[in-house]
Amino acid sequence: MDLRKIKKLIELVEESGIAELEVKSGEEAVRITMAVPGQAQLQPQLQSQIQPLVAPMMLTEPPAPAEPVAAGKPLKAPLSGTFYAAPAPDAGQFVAVGDRVNPGDVLCIVESMKMMNPIEADRMGTISAILVPNGEPVEAGQSLFLIVSDQT
Repeated sequence: MDLRKIKKLIELVEESGIAELEVKSGEEAVRITMAVPGQAQLQPQLQSQIQPLVAPMMLTEPPAPAEPVAAGKPLKAPLSGTFYAAPAPDAGQFVAVGDRVNPGDVLCIVESMKMMNPIEADRMGTISAILVPNGEPVEAGQSLFLIVSDQT
């Protein structure tokens, strides 16, 4: 059963206030049991062949991203979409940490609505950090790179 479907089921159980939900799909079954006020706290339970892989992911929130420790001024995404560090899956990255860039150099691509939008450097400097993993979604205004400006 798909992890996204399981998470959605948990959300529906939490929102509806029902105490228990069981869903079967083929040989897989998921039972979600929520705590009832006045009883011992129960965590959602899963019964399926993929339980060891799903349970830890479902019960914990991902850690918040740490603030960047590298120096430099952020280059922010002008639009929301998917961040791509390379022009193609089998190609090398546009830039790496330590690369010098000039205004107009393409640093990455943000795919939005099936359009590939090149994101260019807005100043001369050195890439001190790449803040987004390849293939991850980004929001408009989110920092993508840190660039240390040349001081000559």
